[in-house]
Amino acid sequence: MQFTGSPPSLESDPGGGGGRGDCYGRLPDSESYYRNSLKHGGPSRSHRRTSVNGYALAGAILASTNSILLGYDIGVMSGAVLFIKENLKISSVQVEILVGVLNICSLFGSLASGKTSDYIGRRKTIVLAATTFLIGAVLMGFAPSYPFLLAGRVVAGIGVGYSLMIAPVYTAELSPAMNRGFLTSLPEVFIVIGILVGYIVNYALSGLPSNINWRIMLGLAAVPSLVIGFGVMAMPESPRWLVMQGKPDEAKRVLVRISNSPQEAELRLQEITDSASREFQFLHSGISSNTWRGQGVWKELLFKPSKPVRRMLVAAVGINFFMQASGNDAVIYYTPEVFRAAGIHNKRQLFGVNVIMGLSKAAFVMVSAFYLDRFGRRPLLLLGSTGMALSLFILGLGSKILQHSDSKPLWAVTMCIVAVCGFVSFFSIGLGPITWVYSSEIFPLRLRAQGSGLAISVNRLVSGVVSMTFLTVSMKISFGGMFFVLGGIMVVGTVFFYVVMPETKGKSLEEIQFLFQDKEGGDVETKEVRRVDLELT
Repeated sequence: MQFTGSPPSLESDPGGGGGRGDCYGRLPDSESYYRNSLKHGGPSRSHRRTSVNGYALAGAILASTNSILLGYDIGVMSGAVLFIKENLKISSVQVEILVGVLNICSLFGSLASGKTSDYIGRRKTIVLAATTFLIGAVLMGFAPSYPFLLAGRVVAGIGVGYSLMIAPVYTAELSPAMNRGFLTSLPEVFIVIGILVGYIVNYALSGLPSNINWRIMLGLAAVPSLVIGFGVMAMPESPRWLVMQGKPDEAKRVLVRISNSPQEAELRLQEITDSASREFQFLHSGISSNTWRGQGVWKELLFKPSKPVRRMLVAAVGINFFMQASGNDAVIYYTPEVFRAAGIHNKRQLFGVNVIMGLSKAAFVMVSAFYLDRFGRRPLLLLGSTGMALSLFILGLGSKILQHSDSKPLWAVTMCIVAVCGFVSFFSIGLGPITWVYSSEIFPLRLRAQGSGLAISVNRLVSGVVSMTFLTVSMKISFGGMFFVLGGIMVVGTVFFYVVMPETKGKSLEEIQFLFQDKEGGDVETKEVRRVDLELT
């Protein structure tokens, strides 16, 4: 079975007679070429522009705006639960369920999002995510009772699951290799912006009656959903999805708009079509490019994975696991409870600490976004996870001191505040943005959406479990003990990242898959690539 779409040419010889392998000519259809290019930083990287295309940037920003919904919920719920608990007279266990159910339900959204985006496209999936969250936000804002509020959280959680998968995948498929780290980290930037906005809304509305303020806090999440729903209409479809659907002409039109020159568009189109040609060789007989809707991916991922695919899955699932096993979401949700135990009881003071924490996250996530393509994924990831582990141990020590002190010394409270700010800052440098980057770029095209969805569903499951058990476990072993446990987890995570995660800076999505092949080229899929390349050439 052959790939049905032939790549259109923008110019007969855009490289000025460069020929096969030239910077602006056709890419060689061989695995050995890609291996050689990896040794030298990719195909003719020195000739590629590094400036961000304005249209690609606008598309990435609009897609990433979806992520502000999760951030806003995390930030606003950290304060809203205090008023919900007072107004609806619910227990601590009910609070944990209310907080964690959004993350658990986002698991189902993440699992479904991969298949959905392969079937209807990346752009329509973004609209679906925003619409689902809009319905959930309205239900939460007008909730007359705890069960009604819980139902709203369930619906919103499904929307969050969709948005967490589709935003980085769409952005990665839209972005040129040299800017992909920056653009694909934008979802985390918007999550942090959402958290900060949620903290500010908490602080601003905390003076209102407790039966009104939390409803406004939660209902305001509908506003960005409406903006996204209308703004997404101006966004292009992913050129890689279009090629996989046998629509290379449409993909060409998109690539011309999101590239800095016709030559760059030609290079990217050839790279994508060559990769799609190889990938369809691995699909079942009878499936063509214009009938493929993601079928067979789960079997290839889970039941009959090749060695490279297994390595990709371990890397993607592992980084998503440690992102949430670090306790990041739980620490943000329950920071007011932690500092209330430390002796701070005034709600406005508690929310003030949250605002300081939010500002720290916002500042450092921007640092990571702007330097991710310069320093690479691995250095920032290892720096961030090491700093998180150290901050958690300091936070655990400070919490233990406060637990056994009747006077609640100011220096110990200050140490805890600094440690929390350090924890979220190091998270924003490393795991926060880089998890989305890795999840969206390490899978090959045919596996990307559903593989990323599977990895992010693990992210959501772990986040839900940690959020729903954080208070209960902390009551058993104390907040200090809990932070020591989380610190130990991050030590293990740092070792995992060092051993498993490759550097992907500056490489195209089509090149990255070869980082997971055996160096001697002995994998079955590597041999199949070589056989297919000989047929194509």
